[in-house]
Amino acid sequence: MRLNRTGDVIDAHEYPATTEELIEAFGDQTIEHPNGSEQLADVLARAGFETYMNADDARNALLSAVSHEAVGRRYYSDRDVSTFGEDGPEQVSF
Repeated sequence: MRLNRTGDVIDAHEYPATTEELIEAFGDQTIEHPNGSEQLADVLARAGFETYMNADDARNALLSAVSHEAVGRRYYSDRDVSTFGEDGPEQVSF
């Protein structure tokens, strides 16, 4: 995922700042990801309307609210634990 300098403008903004202020200032910025792109305004609106105390908070909200198209395979994890009561997968000998 490419923030296309969106991270730079978020870092340079004066804080504390509300979601509305960030959308007004940078909402037209485009974030590109492997399966398309989306506007910063849409992403921040999805994150909820908050007051961010610093750039790290705003950046974390941005990264956690990108659409599922920005992430690899959905629902995939190679680190799932075994279900309670199961011994797990059988070992394979190579």
